Amino acid sequence: MTTAAYSVRRGSLIWLTMTALFMGMNIILSLSVFSIPVPGGHLYFCDVVINTAAVLLDPFAAFLVGGVGSFLGDFFFYPAPMFVSLVTHGLQAVVVSLISRKVLFGKQAASSVIGVTVGAIIMTIGYTLGRAYVYSTPEYAILKLPFEILQAGFGAVVAILLLYPMGLRKLFEKTVRR
Repeated sequence: MTTAAYSVRRGSLIWLTMTALFMGMNIILSLSVFSIPVPGGHLYFCDVVINTAAVLLDPFAAFLVGGVGSFLGDFFFYPAPMFVSLVTHGLQAVVVSLISRKVLFGKQAASSVIGVTVGAIIMTIGYTLGRAYVYSTPEYAILKLPFEILQAGFGAVVAILLLYPMGLRKLFEKTVRR
């Protein structure tokens, strides 16, 4: 089974445009201005973009949006965890993209839910380990663990709501078929 996302040839103008659009959204939403303050930090919307792009785009484009986009967002606004973001969000995006395409053929919504759930686990573990490495204190990383779980869950749930009940996936497929 092929999906509209796979019918978009890598390197084509529509592929490049959609990848760049999602990457730009990821970078901009890395700003604290576009976040919700919560106890222990901020709730960023960039995880919503990463999960949404990963479901809609092929794995390579998803890596560019998730990994490279997060790296650049951190590079410009908060450079300490930029390599952690590259690896964690890059891996998260690739896994979400692969699972949403390769699991439960014909049941795109269920596959996407499984994909973003696994992606949320990757993001939580990656940032917890990365935080322990970057800030040299495992205690600090454990203190931030509930926040990481909230961040990952928020990104997964909102992305699925945008994609399926709100119809973003159908709109995307209709757009790329033109």
